[in-house]
Amino acid sequence: MPDEQWTDIGRVEELKLRPVQTVMCGTTPIALTYKNGSFAAISDACNHVGGPLGQGTLDGEFIVCPWHYWKFHRQTGQGEPGYEEDQVPAYVTKVENGRLYIDLSSATKRKKQKQQPHPLARPVVRQPGPVRVLGISTTAMTLGHPRYSTSDAMLDVALEHATAALQLETQCIKLRELSFRACEGFYSKSAYACTWPCSITQMDPTDQLDRVYEAIVHWADVILISTPIRWGNASSLYYKMVERMNCIQNQETIANKHLLKNKVAAFIIMGGQDNVQGVAGQLMTFFAEVGCQFPQFPFVAHSRGWSAEDMERNVSEVQHSRELREGVQALVARASDMAKLMVGGQFPDHPLARGGRKAHQLDSESAR
Repeated sequence: MPDEQWTDIGRVEELKLRPVQTVMCGTTPIALTYKNGSFAAISDACNHVGGPLGQGTLDGEFIVCPWHYWKFHRQTGQGEPGYEEDQVPAYVTKVENGRLYIDLSSATKRKKQKQQPHPLARPVVRQPGPVRVLGISTTAMTLGHPRYSTSDAMLDVALEHATAALQLETQCIKLRELSFRACEGFYSKSAYACTWPCSITQMDPTDQLDRVYEAIVHWADVILISTPIRWGNASSLYYKMVERMNCIQNQETIANKHLLKNKVAAFIIMGGQDNVQGVAGQLMTFFAEVGCQFPQFPFVAHSRGWSAEDMERNVSEVQHSRELREGVQALVARASDMAKLMVGGQFPDHPLARGGRKAHQLDSESAR
């Protein structure tokens, strides 16, 4: 048996004021709990991605990790029912002369329940074949009651041209047909709390944004986004999607991992109201931040201005516009031409560097 290593943590009267807290036992962070007149101590590092258990909450006898809500028994360190094979180290405590002591030598072993990696976590390897064009419609409408959408119509024209004239593979995802949760702000707790795949995708098998992740990361060479203009901005569904794509961008920051290398992005922006430049700027900024490239003239747009409230006329103009149809056909051709160069290895493979930001690796405690 190792020698006892009792460490004075502090005055009992002060420590018992908080039901859960992080305390330092020498250089070791400990999640300390106080309930029903007794203290208990387990490791502060969650088994999932190292979340700080001492910043969590109590659910009965279990500490709930503040990052992704994994639970560990406050005394034994065991996972909640069904996950007992997951266990964080637990420590013996004692009270003497009004002070709390923890014995570091009493630590039980950390155990991690074996889990299969999420399918999205596999290496990104482009499979052989022609250029693949992914169309993503961000237009919202009532399911079962379709209406004419100018942005959907031009996306359909582009994808049809890619298939019939350019002999490319195509796929179309309509966000309104998917059921997926909004981003829940794990990144706001810690950069390391935002994981790839998205923590929501890992926790919730009914969340359907996995289809977008699969298509964007593992399938597409060209990502073609269509959006209406809503109050001078892209659609609400667009923002709901890209907020959940923070897990892709965050891999650049914390792991120097480029999930969207050799991808081309282009955009179709349609609106009864104005601010084409503002919408295009946001779209291009976001997709530049996740590592995409752009063809020359990377978007096609249509707007009749702020005062044009007669939407019937706007629809008619788009339906009968040869220029817009030819424009989106040329757009997908430019994007696919650039993708062919990138897929064919004709772009120099320089180390990727992001101006003004540095990638930093997880420290050993967070990585556990």
